Amino acid sequence: MSYQALYRAWRPDTFSEICGQDAVTRTLKHQVMSGRVAHAYLFCGTRGTGKTSAAKVLSRAINCLDPREGDPCGECEICRALKAETCMDVVEIDAASNNGVDEIRDLREKIKYPPAVTKYKVYIIDEVHMLSTGAFNALLKTLEEPPKHAVFILATTEPQRLPATILSRCQRFDFHRISLDVIEARLRVVLAGIGRSASDEALSEIARAAEGAMRDALSLLDVCLSYTDGEVTGQLARDVLGTAGRGAMFDFTDALFDGDSGRALTQIDAVMRRGGDPQVFIRDVVAHLRAVMLAGAVKDGAADLLEVTPEDAERLAAQANRADADGLNRMLDLFMRAEPDTKWATRPRTILELAAVRACRPEREPDAALGERLQRVEKLIESGAPARPAKAAAPAARPQPAEKPAARPQPAVTPAEEPPEPYLAAMARLREENPSIRKPLDSMRFIRFDGSRAFAEFSRKDLMHLKLLERKKDLIDGALSDAFGAPVSIVMGAEGAAAKPVSDIAREVINQSYDVFGRDKIDLLD
Repeated sequence: MSYQALYRAWRPDTFSEICGQDAVTRTLKHQVMSGRVAHAYLFCGTRGTGKTSAAKVLSRAINCLDPREGDPCGECEICRALKAETCMDVVEIDAASNNGVDEIRDLREKIKYPPAVTKYKVYIIDEVHMLSTGAFNALLKTLEEPPKHAVFILATTEPQRLPATILSRCQRFDFHRISLDVIEARLRVVLAGIGRSASDEALSEIARAAEGAMRDALSLLDVCLSYTDGEVTGQLARDVLGTAGRGAMFDFTDALFDGDSGRALTQIDAVMRRGGDPQVFIRDVVAHLRAVMLAGAVKDGAADLLEVTPEDAERLAAQANRADADGLNRMLDLFMRAEPDTKWATRPRTILELAAVRACRPEREPDAALGERLQRVEKLIESGAPARPAKAAAPAARPQPAEKPAARPQPAVTPAEEPPEPYLAAMARLREENPSIRKPLDSMRFIRFDGSRAFAEFSRKDLMHLKLLERKKDLIDGALSDAFGAPVSIVMGAEGAAAKPVSDIAREVINQSYDVFGRDKIDLLD
């Protein structure tokens, strides 16, 4: 017989064997014992938490000829047939590949016929959220009033995608993530059953990597067992999983809190040389920084909250005490943003190393809190290291002329004249008659008047107003001419430009063009 994966070979046969879902299994067992079997169930929860296993056990329990305290006996003819999946009265449907209206209509036709050998005909629809809208509509009436011999069990990882009309017709049971202690205990049972062994450290690494999913834990254990014929050690588990381990995370975080980028990069290199994955490493760093944050916020009961040993909880609390709150939040945010980048980057290790360097140097981060940056600078000063890399020594100062060069003129701040009364009258008339340009006129600043031209300027942030009023130049010129009693035009420009001669402005534009495009690519025409 071919080898069978551990998660299949050790699938629970009774409610009592389903781990970590006591509230769900207790309720289902009472329903079986009392005979109050609902016509539709909805099992919700993340992957690998026992939804499909519970559906299979429930289908056997309600049809068992000799149930024992709500569990199927596993010995009667029906239990053996359902266990071997040779009974046609229990139908499993994968909604991901049978999500059309035609499949549901076929189900509605077949459900009318009574079961051949069992008491109930059970339909287990896995990943039910994948059904199309038309398929959901076709299922509604049958799901609400099925035949007395029919029971529906729907399983999904995304209940929010189900229509409310479906949710209201089912008894909902939520399957939660399984704790580390429960996963480790189950793994020990499996190892004892197959005659293999693993260290507590290895089981802890596997359980943590499973993220609350028993199926994932059994699959990871299967991989580790395939790696060696002997005992599965903690180092072996870390090598297979690509994780750095709890000790390495403490050391790496200490390097971040010390601002020692060299030590942090060395530790990254050591993990990568052992075959570590940058994305997995970043995920471990995020998990560890989160644990430090929670250990600092929760003084009592941190070990239970974080599902770690008391020794690890004390070490996390020690790191939380030495960490700056703003700096810890910035590091956590930095690595969380780096994690998805490693998925698409051609050099994910570089993303990891860049995040580590930035985490160690808050004095160069514009989003770092002022207190964190000052604290980092103080540490650098105490250690005698410069806050920034020392620049090359400047050449000896050249002799400077006795007279200090004149400061560069700033025409933007030289309003030499007060606005004449006719100018103010013209502006007031324009504001009253043209409400659409009131705000642009308010942002225009008068510079000077030379008898036939009024000069005005706009700040850099108001250049849009300048563009708008340039389209209204004829209107402004007319208002000024009426107010002054003689032809007067408006000269508008950006801050500083209105007061410059046109030749100077043109020269600046030409020089800027040379800098951008190069002199060999520009020809000046008269």
